[in-house]
Amino acid sequence: LQIKAAGCSATLKFPVAQRSYRTERIDGVPKNTVTPDAATAKRIAIEGAMIQKARAVDSDLLFWRQPFQWPATGRISGVYGSQRILNGVPSSPHLGLDIAAATGTSVVAALPGKVSLAHGDMIMTGKTLIVDHGFGINTIYIHMSEIAVQQGQIVNAGERIGAIGSTGRSSGPHLHFQVQWYQEKLDPALVLPLKN
Repeated sequence: LQIKAAGCSATLKFPVAQRSYRTERIDGVPKNTVTPDAATAKRIAIEGAMIQKARAVDSDLLFWRQPFQWPATGRISGVYGSQRILNGVPSSPHLGLDIAAATGTSVVAALPGKVSLAHGDMIMTGKTLIVDHGFGINTIYIHMSEIAVQQGQIVNAGERIGAIGSTGRSSGPHLHFQVQWYQEKLDPALVLPLKN
């Protein structure tokens, strides 16, 4: 793995072990997010580009060095890497962690950082927040019912940034939480404390 960030570079080597992933069947997902028409597909592409731009931020913030905390309390309803079958249609693997709880349950920042995207209505992800923690590390919070912070705002770890909801491609209230390093989506379970 070659790393290039903030004008520095390094090469790291590490073994990769095979993992087993489960299959999750989810029904009741809004049809236009599973088999979108042309106009919806165009909007999804535009919104996807906005997310990619926010994920590509390469700041020199050092917030990523602090320990992660759980962004919400609730039942784990979806895990990283599982094969998703939505309304009977095979989909791409699930690359985040789903925390199910009642609509309105608080969502907090998992680390301190700077909000690089706050969008109130994306087709796939609904109310969407991305927080930059520095050197390509960011966290993403989606399907929320409320966003309580603004783009450009600095947030503290544990600060309320929104609330669980069921917006976008969702079949029930939950937080979809992602941890990313530039364009690589990492398993949040590897960095979060054992208990939520």
